[in-house]
Amino acid sequence: MKREKFIYNEKTLQYEKIARSPKQLLTTFATQASLILVCAFGIYLVSSNYLPSPKERIMKDELNQMESHFSSITNEFDALSSELEQLRNKDQEVNRLIFGLDAIDDNIWEGGIGGSEKYKYITKYSSNTELITNTKERVRKLKQQMAIQRKSLDTIYSLALEREEKLVSIPSIKPVQEDKLARDIRYLSGYGIRIHPVHKVKKFHKGIDFTAPEGTPIQATGNGKVVKVEKLSKGYGHSVTIDHGFGYETLYAHMDEIHVKKGDKVLKGEQIGTVGDTGMSTAPHLHYEVKINGKHVNPIDYCLDGLTSEEYHNLVIKASIENQAFDY
Repeated sequence: MKREKFIYNEKTLQYEKIARSPKQLLTTFATQASLILVCAFGIYLVSSNYLPSPKERIMKDELNQMESHFSSITNEFDALSSELEQLRNKDQEVNRLIFGLDAIDDNIWEGGIGGSEKYKYITKYSSNTELITNTKERVRKLKQQMAIQRKSLDTIYSLALEREEKLVSIPSIKPVQEDKLARDIRYLSGYGIRIHPVHKVKKFHKGIDFTAPEGTPIQATGNGKVVKVEKLSKGYGHSVTIDHGFGYETLYAHMDEIHVKKGDKVLKGEQIGTVGDTGMSTAPHLHYEVKINGKHVNPIDYCLDGLTSEEYHNLVIKASIENQAFDY
């Protein structure tokens, strides 16, 4: 039912109906419509903020979970970065110190890849741009540092293999086991000026003579390759020369039996023949020489196996006595 309004007329003493113009009707309608819209917007704000829909509640829960996971990932990043830094410190303080290499340069370790616009495409994510950009930059930096560390470790590993090969190749043991040597090596003729066994004159002796019974096993003093095998009636008699690489070469002379041939690869401690009395020799023994880059050196410096410092000192003293050699 249409609602009508009346006004009391004092002259006629009657109520008369109020007639409103179209403009007044339009104003009234606009006012009411505005109030309705304001109320509707207020209800929407209240409901959206304080009374979320089921779908919005699910989305909000998912967002909270994502924030929690991202926080966990950030912590893992920190842990990985810390472990990588510890690995770098070990690289610098231990491994690279051992091998005499320069430490990883800080500028290389912390260096960027250049270009301030490399994450420009992320700007479309508006408020999340900084978060995503920082995360991607941390991932990039971590990958770069891992690559640098991997390359460093590869270098160290290669040097370790080379060092290992060098350690097993350099002559470092006696060519005759000590328990096989005659008279506890009291009769040992060393490197240097010695008396010639035949001509009785002083002459330079290029190696060490190890006295041992004929047939005693002779062992290679380091890994290497047999480069010469000779069987002469004079001089060194039956002899074997081994190239150990890294500039080292050893000679084993006056042998009885030879168990290797030219071109054979031998290992440290491997038997290559037996002690004999061939060539210019006055008694069964092994004449042993060591060369570095073609120059003779004192073999006593390369007979380190199974000796205490005192035993090695005594061996050096015995080898230095200017006595008569067993060969030349």
